[in-house]
Amino acid sequence: MVRLPYLTALTTLFSYGLLFAFGHFRDFFRRILDAGKSSNLKGYAPICLGYEDFYTRRLYLRIQDCFGRPIASAPDAWFDVVERQSNDGNKTLQRTTKTSKCLNLGSYNYLGFAAADEYCTPRVIESLKKYSASTCSARVDGGNTKLHTELEELVARFVGKPAAILFGMGYVTNSAIIPILIGKGGLIVSDSLNHISIVNGARGSGATVRVFQHNNPAHLEDVLREQIAGGQPRTHRPWKKIIVIVEGIYSMEGELCNLPEIMAVCKKYKAYTYLDEAHSIGAVGKTGRGVCELLGVDPADVDIMMGTFTKSFGSCGGYIAASKEIIHHLKHACPAHIYATSMSPPAVQQVISAIKVVLGEDGSNRGAKKLAQIRENSNFFRSELQKMGFEVLGDNDSPVMPIMLYNPAKIPAFSRECLRQNVAVVTVAFPATPLLLARARICISASQSREDLIKGLEVISKVGDLIGIKYFPVEQEKIASVDKLKKIE
Repeated sequence: MVRLPYLTALTTLFSYGLLFAFGHFRDFFRRILDAGKSSNLKGYAPICLGYEDFYTRRLYLRIQDCFGRPIASAPDAWFDVVERQSNDGNKTLQRTTKTSKCLNLGSYNYLGFAAADEYCTPRVIESLKKYSASTCSARVDGGNTKLHTELEELVARFVGKPAAILFGMGYVTNSAIIPILIGKGGLIVSDSLNHISIVNGARGSGATVRVFQHNNPAHLEDVLREQIAGGQPRTHRPWKKIIVIVEGIYSMEGELCNLPEIMAVCKKYKAYTYLDEAHSIGAVGKTGRGVCELLGVDPADVDIMMGTFTKSFGSCGGYIAASKEIIHHLKHACPAHIYATSMSPPAVQQVISAIKVVLGEDGSNRGAKKLAQIRENSNFFRSELQKMGFEVLGDNDSPVMPIMLYNPAKIPAFSRECLRQNVAVVTVAFPATPLLLARARICISASQSREDLIKGLEVISKVGDLIGIKYFPVEQEKIASVDKLKKIE
């Protein structure tokens, strides 16, 4: 839950107001100066109207060097960030030949599989030699290898469902699957902070969409009760089906889903459940099986389980795990399966190898060590940030920890100063978050040592003092008072 201080909200609103005012002021004079110039549109309407891309032109471009930074190495605990420069006030950026070795606090590499691995890498190289980089075909045509079938069976066994289906992109897994599961006459009840892939999938389905307050089972029950009582719009007929969609770990908040309580509500009102485990599968739970394992929920009770291979397994793509009947339906009805090129065989082999390491089927205990390390690293880093006085969102065990920045001027200040001190972070602002709730999203990896984390904490603490984002100094005062008592004793 974000605790936005009144003064911070006021200064943030004032900052955005100032930016918008000066932006419109500059647009006004630009229209006057360009009034006499001939248009190159030759009768065509402009694709991007002035007000439609105002935010991009007048706000984003000023700080675009903080986003989309190219890298020149594997996204391991440390990686090489390519330096860029601009000669036109940040409108365009040019890459230089220089790179900076930085601590990686931005990549999703939760279990450290994105870099070279003693078990995964040789097998991926072998699959590349055998199958090439692409099947150049859809699964239903000539793009179905034995690796794809093996991974589907392995994923189903790993998450505890009867069957699974693969997709080449995590975003598409949600946006293409939801319209196949439900359509007109159906009801989708979605968490207010669900990922945009879920939002777009729900919009494209043709079903009625209702939103419940983030992670609030009581409000979910109110919404379900009201919608079931009212029925479909205008006709008031009963809904054909109802699907409740939640995430295991919310990617911009780092919070765990209140899954047991939400499942109880869904069972009570006979609503199907759709669980997005993009950030939780492989990252949480004693054996890496996600929030169901962590929170004690039987996977058999969750109707549709979605996940991606981009976070914990160092690859690409996503999956849906469900009953054999649902998977059979998806394989014959989903355009993303029928028409899209299948996952690259080396990417499939990477996931197979990574899951086998996690399960201990590689003949070692490295998987268990990685799971223990990501849990220890995440909880250590979170607790230290809180002690320093930062406002950190999320729950224990979550490897995602947003640090609230709020003010637009602090977004580039935090990002640039961290980079200057060789720490690479990801800053997130509107439209990915609400306008007033800009943040830096820290992602922790099992590949990082305690020394790496301490280095990151030292830099973030210095930058936090410099730009004034330690909104809860009471924690620091408590630590200081405890230290004084210890000295006295």
